[in-house]
Amino acid sequence: MNKLLALALAVVSSGASAQTPATNPMPDGSRDMYVGLGVVSAPRYEGARHSERKALPVLQVQWSNGVFVSGMSAGMHLGRDPRFEYGPLVQLQRRRDEDGAGGGIDGVSSARYSMVALPQVQQGGNRLVGMEPISTRLLGGAFLNYYLTPDWRLTSSLLYGAGNGRDGARLDLGVQRLAMQLGAHHRVSLTAGLSVANGAYNNAFFGVGTLDSLRSGNPVYRAGGGLKDGHLGVRWNWALSPSWMLTSQVQVSRLAGDARLSPLVERPTNLTVSTAIAYRF
Repeated sequence: MNKLLALALAVVSSGASAQTPATNPMPDGSRDMYVGLGVVSAPRYEGARHSERKALPVLQVQWSNGVFVSGMSAGMHLGRDPRFEYGPLVQLQRRRDEDGAGGGIDGVSSARYSMVALPQVQQGGNRLVGMEPISTRLLGGAFLNYYLTPDWRLTSSLLYGAGNGRDGARLDLGVQRLAMQLGAHHRVSLTAGLSVANGAYNNAFFGVGTLDSLRSGNPVYRAGGGLKDGHLGVRWNWALSPSWMLTSQVQVSRLAGDARLSPLVERPTNLTVSTAIAYRF
């Protein structure tokens, strides 16, 4: 492969930016695929104090026609210029309930949320207790990447449709240092970036409406748009054999602006750590 195919874990943090694998020239009709199993430790939701650990599948597939699936994202490379990567992008936004991100498929009944205008006791300091769940959504948008050099690229993606109102938008901007080789079997990649969200997005994930306030005891809060967070990450890929790879990642993110000031935020700085073993077909 001429460029790094970075594996993407389906992390529970809804703020994780969409990862688009680098264009990988290959013969017509062929594909490159990784599947595996990983473990991730991540905050229960953006701004949570406590983390949870889960076993999650790893998946990345890229076809010669430019279509790719990477974790919770999918898209298609349309560009012919090797300096530019662009195309459509979709991403699955997972449900957030009072236990955090994840949850099951949405049901019909919402009877568990009482309309009685009395604040509920927040068990264990969980600030999501009594908050309306955020439903699973399929976000749509596009990505654009530019290679400053073969080893450095600027990344960007814009996704729309988040939140129960389906009107939340998030712009992710970043820079990546690809595949620094450390010995014959080890490669390290570095990432840095920031996320900008509109008011609908920030209000969906960090706002507290009047009914939410009555049910949860959190003060009413309306979050505006602007800078949402900044993040830094490092990924280490260890080629155990031509077919097997161990991939590990550490990412630290810090909320900013109206998101950081939300009464739902317990800790503005969050750490996500993951490791997985994957097999290349």
